[in-house]
Amino acid sequence: MLTLADILEALTGTRPQAASLIISEAAVDSRQVIPGSLFVALPGERVDGHNFISDAFKRGAHAALVQQDLPGGFNVIDLRSGQLSDPFILPALPVCLRVNDSLQALQNIARFWRRRLDLRVIGITGSVGKSTTKELIAEVLGRRYRTLKNPGNLNNEIGLPLTMLRLSQAHERAVLEMGFYVPGEIALLCDLAQPQVGVVTNIGTVHAERAGSQEDIARGKSELVQALPASPEGVAILNFDDPWVRPMARLTKARVFYYGLDPQAELWADEIEGLGLDGIRFRLHYHHEVIHVHAPLIGQHSVHTALRASAVGLAEGLTWQEIVAGLQEGYTQLRLVTVHTQNGALLLDDTYNASPESTLAALNLLGELDGRRVAVLGDMRELGIYEAEGHEKVGIRAAQVCAEVVTLGNLGRQIAQAALKAGLPSWAIHSYMTVDETINYLQSNLRSGDVVLVKGSHSLRMD
Repeated sequence: MLTLADILEALTGTRPQAASLIISEAAVDSRQVIPGSLFVALPGERVDGHNFISDAFKRGAHAALVQQDLPGGFNVIDLRSGQLSDPFILPALPVCLRVNDSLQALQNIARFWRRRLDLRVIGITGSVGKSTTKELIAEVLGRRYRTLKNPGNLNNEIGLPLTMLRLSQAHERAVLEMGFYVPGEIALLCDLAQPQVGVVTNIGTVHAERAGSQEDIARGKSELVQALPASPEGVAILNFDDPWVRPMARLTKARVFYYGLDPQAELWADEIEGLGLDGIRFRLHYHHEVIHVHAPLIGQHSVHTALRASAVGLAEGLTWQEIVAGLQEGYTQLRLVTVHTQNGALLLDDTYNASPESTLAALNLLGELDGRRVAVLGDMRELGIYEAEGHEKVGIRAAQVCAEVVTLGNLGRQIAQAALKAGLPSWAIHSYMTVDETINYLQSNLRSGDVVLVKGSHSLRMD
């Protein structure tokens, strides 16, 4: 387990023998502190973590990383010089470790701790499907190995090192989702985590407003495969079906493992059958083997998630029995929630976030379900140059699948206009600007037997 001695050695290069106190984990929110934690005080745009150090200590934190001078009453060790003045003195607890930059110190500790551990790390990136892929890969690997994964979406320069400090010597695998907004971000995360296996899901338009064009996004995501070690230790698991991902094979020293729906891939699937909320059925082909699978993954697009998890299982030496068990058991859909309204309509709550790719996939799932299909679709934000094209594609698909389309927001109106042009009658299209208006319409007009998809960018708070 991580100890205070490890933290001090990571920050100063000197290991105090007396500071063997175990650190349970790290947190940047004092409300999430558990006894034995390291609290990381980060200055933010709205909230400064330094204002909550006392609260963190009351909740049981043993230590805090701070980058500001503190008022009296705190026990502080100044580490800004990078040296420990007296390695033989056990610091009184709780203790504040004064550093130049709290975030950089957290990352340095995570980097140090990763290099102390003998385990294999699976890194995952892509525009859509990272979190569900992470969950399913962890489920598969967990059939044989003690496995850690990012909780929630802790996949950035803060969340990933927090996850890494939960690792212990007992862990054998870590499955780490890696997010991307700017060039160099995934390279930093790879420097911290040192992945031996890299999985790329796809390259879409989500966050293009910040990340740039699809070419820019592909370049940023490719930092994962560039960071992998050479074969046989390194394995790059790439989506053969994605024209932006497939060429990444040229950028890596690792062994390339292609997956997809094309028989040219090393692992591929066919005979894909969507069973609505009962999951999907498909065949997997690997060299000369054929495996029939029924998995509780929602939507035919989820076959790619199953392919990724299976590819990682194969790369890590699992048997097909272990892989299929991981695909079938213990897995719940991460973000899609189903609930019935009082009048008997079935709501598909997919409001976590939205991009053209994920919304089209959700509409395809809606198309598999029986009943009068209604789509409640909101703005898809941060698409940059792909904004108009993305909303138009969604509107066209909605017109093909749905009996009725309800939109929310300014950009939602673009979906409505595209659905109208695609042939959905005007009386079946309703556009609103507020959540309350949308709810009022739905409460008055949904009826038993309706199947209703609700999806939009998280900032709309359609949940």
